[in-house]
Amino acid sequence: MYPVILRLGPLTIYSYGTMMAVAFLVAAYLTGKELDRKGLPESAASTMVFWAAIGGLAGARLLTILEDFSAFVHDPIRFIVSGAGFVWYGGLIGGFVAVTWCMRRLGLPFLRTVDCVAPGLSLGHAIGRIGCQLAGDGDWGRVTTAPWGMAYPNAIVGWNYPPGVRVHPAPVYETLIYTAIFGLLWALRKRDHADGSLFWWYLVLASGARFLIEFVRINRPVAGGLTLAQLMSIGLVAVGVWRLMASQTRARARGPVHSTP
Repeated sequence: MYPVILRLGPLTIYSYGTMMAVAFLVAAYLTGKELDRKGLPESAASTMVFWAAIGGLAGARLLTILEDFSAFVHDPIRFIVSGAGFVWYGGLIGGFVAVTWCMRRLGLPFLRTVDCVAPGLSLGHAIGRIGCQLAGDGDWGRVTTAPWGMAYPNAIVGWNYPPGVRVHPAPVYETLIYTAIFGLLWALRKRDHADGSLFWWYLVLASGARFLIEFVRINRPVAGGLTLAQLMSIGLVAVGVWRLMASQTRARARGPVHSTP
């Protein structure tokens, strides 16, 4: 693993931070292009991504605290300022709340705008997982004998397995899956669909993928043999399916929907 890309005197460039910066830049670029295509201000993309970063980091840290509250109580200052330990779903929820507030301030139509965000969000997630893989931030999976199994001896989060033990490279799985989801959403974006449908599909596909990935991850179960991420995945898949069905019902009632060319 390569948690540090480069050291130049007092300056240290970390792989995780670098890939997160790339993820936000790519998401902003793709969102801007989609906003412009749909007749919305392209400049709003950078503002939304800024607030997504703020809300996402805050939400990711908050959910981490809730997941391991005993460690937080033991040493709250170190737990908050540590560079490790961010929960993706906390970031998604925090970012969603922040971006929704931003859209309201900018006067952007909610459903049309979140459709513009969905493809970039998928690819940004994929790129972010590359950072997790390079840094070894504890996202690896269970022990495996598969030929593609990997070890993370230089991980920023403690690697406690004996030498030679290999585990599922879960961040690699997620990068591949979320890239495929991006490809699908990008292909669907110009087809006829009700506003919001692309985002609801993102919720279904990305949350469904995370539910499956959790079976090879090392997160502890919290209820019914399922992890917190799996329980949240079930909820978000349900929301996505419900909204897609509602959108289709309204679309049939109104007649054909024509997407922006």
